Amino acid sequence: MNNLLCEIDNNIGLVTVNRPKSLNALNPETLIELEALFRELAQKDELTGVILTGAGDKAFVAGADISAMQDYDVLAGRKFGRLGHRALNAVAALPQPVIGAINGFALGGGCELALACDIRICSENAKFGQPEVNLGVIPGFGGTQRLPRLVGTGQALELMLTGDMIDAQEACRIGLVNRVVAQDELIDHCVGMMEKIGQKGPLAIKLCKEAVQSGMEMDLARACRYEADLFSVCFASADQSEGMKAFLEKRKAEFIGK
Repeated sequence: MNNLLCEIDNNIGLVTVNRPKSLNALNPETLIELEALFRELAQKDELTGVILTGAGDKAFVAGADISAMQDYDVLAGRKFGRLGHRALNAVAALPQPVIGAINGFALGGGCELALACDIRICSENAKFGQPEVNLGVIPGFGGTQRLPRLVGTGQALELMLTGDMIDAQEACRIGLVNRVVAQDELIDHCVGMMEKIGQKGPLAIKLCKEAVQSGMEMDLARACRYEADLFSVCFASADQSEGMKAFLEKRKAEFIGK
């Protein structure tokens, strides 16, 4: 891969968008690599989860690569938009949790990439925005859909229609990020959170994510029935038997992910 770095340590993946000279902007090659990498990671059952970040201390991802888009016609624009959706959908579809470690600018496509993560932790210098209207276009990698589902339509439309940037504290206030930490503590904080997740039942972690993601697309009654079905699936697992037995025996459970 020319634009991404991937390390796996203690079953925790660290994926870094590695284009610091362009503030990690998402060009077509980077999106192709991102889709391929997350489809590959999805096959690793032993993986606890993935932390996704950007290289350097200025940007998570500053946006899509405008120089790549400048001369697109309608067909090229549609191809690029669909590529972006495939790549970000591959991030969102990873069975294990994805924590976005947002270390600076997360604008346009970068904000949309953060939205594709399950949990977002940002550094104090992080900035967020969907400034596409300043370029005469709209968010094209899922921002018009994921952002209002996360922060509500009013907040989402304010960000999209004004093109304003917000700082880390405001992003936390509106629910765009889970919490704000010091920049030099960002990766360690995310690793610590992922290690805590790794101590839980792996099957239950995956089913929690599936229940939330699928249920958000259903009405409440259907979603609750779906949850009940997934809850019942847990009782066919060795993890459920071990987890409840360990609780009653007042010891730490030893999960196997089955």
